[in-house]
Amino acid sequence: MAKYPFRFFISIVMYYFLFEDYAVENFLPLVHFRAVHELRSGCSTLGERIFSHFPHTPWGIICRSAVRPFLQKESESFSGIKPSKELLFVNSRVIMTRELASIIQKEKGEKIIFVCDGNVAAAKFHFHEKASSSKKQSASRNKSQFPDATEVKVDAKFFLYPWEIIHYNHQAIEDDFKRLTKRKPQKIAGVHFINSASISVGKNCTMKPGVVLDAEKGSIVIGNNVTIMPNAVIIGPAFLGNNSLIKVGAKIYGGTSIGEWCKIGGEVEASVIQSYSNKQHDGFLGHSFLGSWVNLGADTNTSDLKNNYSNVRVQIGKKEIDSGSQFVGSIIGDHSKTGINVMLNTGTVIGISSNIFGADFSPKVVGNFSWGNGNTFQPYDIEKAIETARVVMQRRNVEMSDAYEKRMRQIFLETTRNKKNRGQ
Repeated sequence: MAKYPFRFFISIVMYYFLFEDYAVENFLPLVHFRAVHELRSGCSTLGERIFSHFPHTPWGIICRSAVRPFLQKESESFSGIKPSKELLFVNSRVIMTRELASIIQKEKGEKIIFVCDGNVAAAKFHFHEKASSSKKQSASRNKSQFPDATEVKVDAKFFLYPWEIIHYNHQAIEDDFKRLTKRKPQKIAGVHFINSASISVGKNCTMKPGVVLDAEKGSIVIGNNVTIMPNAVIIGPAFLGNNSLIKVGAKIYGGTSIGEWCKIGGEVEASVIQSYSNKQHDGFLGHSFLGSWVNLGADTNTSDLKNNYSNVRVQIGKKEIDSGSQFVGSIIGDHSKTGINVMLNTGTVIGISSNIFGADFSPKVVGNFSWGNGNTFQPYDIEKAIETARVVMQRRNVEMSDAYEKRMRQIFLETTRNKKNRGQ
């Protein structure tokens, strides 16, 4: 994580906040336990890339109250901000560029919103002592809540769905490689570095004979304490997070980002994986996004291309969305698991704490806390789900907090209520 302070001091001229907006539900089930800015992208997260364009500044976070206990950084605080101090709000899902950051910083005015195609990329205005923090929170999320603001049109791009993060990941890795501190790889007997100028290797890494790091078509960034076992091939652009393990003979293709403490084997292409997830065995994972604590069984395969080469459609909430792309694999929420030989169709969405097994294709939508084979699913008992999650987390020396357990129960109740409302 980027190490920027989150405490506010009187001497600070401007206060910075990231905020979630109306599109947050588009990123479910990936954001049940995290804010949008904590989704992995490239060699970092969406938020860290925004932070990098405003160095040495304090940031606060405005997000759903349900996920605040799990933030890796402090949540928002308006306490201690003096009247007339300037506030800057930045949309968590904006793709920040040097040009956009420069415009935002240079533009002067009492109340300004930076807008592209009706989406608020950022908002800047002065804090007034009588204004409540709740009003400020809502004001940063919707263009209509700035009726008297000066509107500045900007050229900005936003992530609207998870597969857009996946498709941008090639570029995100390259962008991060340019700004990160490089650690030139040292020669290791039996390890092949192709285009080593585009490879960065962290501290205390272990690479066994037969490993190939091929950066001819994209940069490769390897974190600290990473182990790559014999005959694994990494083709850039790719990122391997701290303490990750790449298994024997693994094939990691371009556009892949692997989070901290993951164990990865088999074939992976253009996929994003949050921390603490496992895909240790043979099987194909393509153009997919995995949450944390996910485990894919041996020979689990994801389809990421339809036989007729048409655009993949994905169910997001109650709507089926045309992804606009031929390549979309699976989106899998935290703590979900697949058994051996499971087949996942193109554009599959799996909620949290679900367990899928059997050799038939699973449905394209599997809800939270579902347990089943093929098209036959039943609710996963919440007590068993929590106990399994607790054991899995303890295996990585992570203790489930009371707040985490409470959140799991809350999601279970919401899921049950929604099913009843639909008559299921």
